[in-house]
Amino acid sequence: MGKSSKSKKHDETPVAPAVASPDAHSSAPAIDIGISDEDRKAVAQHLSVFLADAYTLYLKTHNFHWNVTGPMFNALHVMFEGQYTEQWNALDEIAERIRALGYNAPGSYAEFISLSSIREEPGLEKAPDWREMVRQLVVGNEAVCRSARKALEVADDADDDPTEDMLTQRLQTHEKNAWMLRSLLQ
Repeated sequence: MGKSSKSKKHDETPVAPAVASPDAHSSAPAIDIGISDEDRKAVAQHLSVFLADAYTLYLKTHNFHWNVTGPMFNALHVMFEGQYTEQWNALDEIAERIRALGYNAPGSYAEFISLSSIREEPGLEKAPDWREMVRQLVVGNEAVCRSARKALEVADDADDDPTEDMLTQRLQTHEKNAWMLRSLLQ
């Protein structure tokens, strides 16, 4: 089945409950894409955590775009907009991959909060200064990288090339974002 040279760290990772769709009463044929039901479920569960982290980072980046102030306002306002726009476009691809595997994608704030490793940041009461915003976005991008790597390991074990490809692309984006943001604080 999967590649045996990979470690099994993902077995310790908390994952989302997977809800298959369509239900048992559907007239649709069973999914037969060359990945076992068990592997599709495991990949979908890890992608759900990845989606929750990615969505929470998107929301935080958008919040900071709206609320950034100080001498770096213009540069960060533009940078944050570019990042949250790219992140927003990627969310759909992640959710659709979960659906292609036969499972429902999480889609509520409550689900995202329960699955995400990234803490939300209030914007209404008091936004952090620009340095703290940048620091939090470095940490957030790196958290998304970690959840992507866990999902990538599961997808690799399942020989799920489309998911591996998508996650590799997301890793490149979030690693670059973390590097660019970190450089502002050095």
